Amino acid sequence: MNAPLESDLLRTFIAVAETSNFTKAAEMVGRTQSAVSMQIKKLEDAVGSALFDRGSRGVSLTKQGNTLLLKARRVILLLDETAASMRQPSLSGVVRIGIPEEYGSSVLPKALRNFDQLHPGVEIIVNFGRSSVLIDAMHGGKLDLAVVYEQGDYTTSEILRTDPTVWVTSDIHETHLRSPLPVAMYSGVGWARTRALALLDDLGRGYRIAYVSDTSNGLMAAVQAGLGIAPLARAGIPPQCRELTLADGFAVVDHSNVTLRVNNRKGDDAITGMASAIREAFQSM
Repeated sequence: MNAPLESDLLRTFIAVAETSNFTKAAEMVGRTQSAVSMQIKKLEDAVGSALFDRGSRGVSLTKQGNTLLLKARRVILLLDETAASMRQPSLSGVVRIGIPEEYGSSVLPKALRNFDQLHPGVEIIVNFGRSSVLIDAMHGGKLDLAVVYEQGDYTTSEILRTDPTVWVTSDIHETHLRSPLPVAMYSGVGWARTRALALLDDLGRGYRIAYVSDTSNGLMAAVQAGLGIAPLARAGIPPQCRELTLADGFAVVDHSNVTLRVNNRKGDDAITGMASAIREAFQSM
């Protein structure tokens, strides 16, 4: 690198990377589009390589851009956490969180407990739901933070952990041995349902949709009761149930990333603090 990197440049870089669009990034950081373009050019000059590939539909990260994104997030996180720690520890306001049900009894209680010890005056609103619903709520400004699953390996969001979607059966009922194979499935259209049913078609086994639910808790209940096998996050396998592996003839449904999305355009310290608490809770798993 030819020159020291300024945190302001890194914040703009992260905004462009997450939106894949200079105009949207400009709105996020409160600058003009031309100013954002100049900042990215300055950053590229400092690191000595292009960070984005420009196209008619927006921009995408280069290999060097992906490398810098991971490091930039760590730098900005450290700066924000340091700034927050130097301010008054007691915060107020409202923080709205969205999180999948799989982490409602593991990660969330620890994050809430640690946050409340530092900031007991903050009102916390938690919404449980499928990732597609939580993402829509983020876009609609109804959530400040959301933990969501993202399909596949590539993402511009902050990765908290990997948590593959796998087929799950009951140890007691051995539902996977029945014919036709009973399946508990998400209602509606989504990548998890589409991918899971495609894998069943590839198996060549006859199956039937025996149970439908719009939540993972509903699918967990169905698996435990022996009503069907279901595609669930590995972290969400309920008691007395197990993952179906290649030895059983079942492949992993998808190698999902668990990511954190933060809608914190106003620099709200309570939101920043909650984001840190969620990160720490995942790191301790």
